[in-house]
Amino acid sequence: MSTSVEAAVLAANAAFYTAFRHRDIVTMLSLWCKQGPVSCVHPGWPPMTDRRQVLKSWADILSNPGSPSVHCEAEQVLILAPGVATVLSVEMIGGQALAATNVFVLEDAQWRLSHHQASPMAGSFDPAEDDEIPPPGSAVH
Repeated sequence: MSTSVEAAVLAANAAFYTAFRHRDIVTMLSLWCKQGPVSCVHPGWPPMTDRRQVLKSWADILSNPGSPSVHCEAEQVLILAPGVATVLSVEMIGGQALAATNVFVLEDAQWRLSHHQASPMAGSFDPAEDDEIPPPGSAVH
């Protein structure tokens, strides 16, 4: 995997979480694919595949003053094909760990979100413990 591609994907992922944390609706909406399909599964919500519905869900979440702060940890980039990458990570929201998947597509020379999903994790997450998230390519038993 190209280090520059991985760095660009991680930068796009960081921009997503910065917009999320700062409740920046304009930036959040600009990060999503404009030409390709989009999908999203928020914790406890049904899957959404309608672009308008996905973008509205983010506008609603970010405009809610009670929305909790979120930050991303333990990011792993997987290049799935040229121009398609996934970032697997752990979102920390109010002390709860969520497993998160962000799929990015290279569109107009920018990595844009095509899919986001976050789901509660069983147990706790301690980023200091290396064995919490197995390294890429390892077997999980």
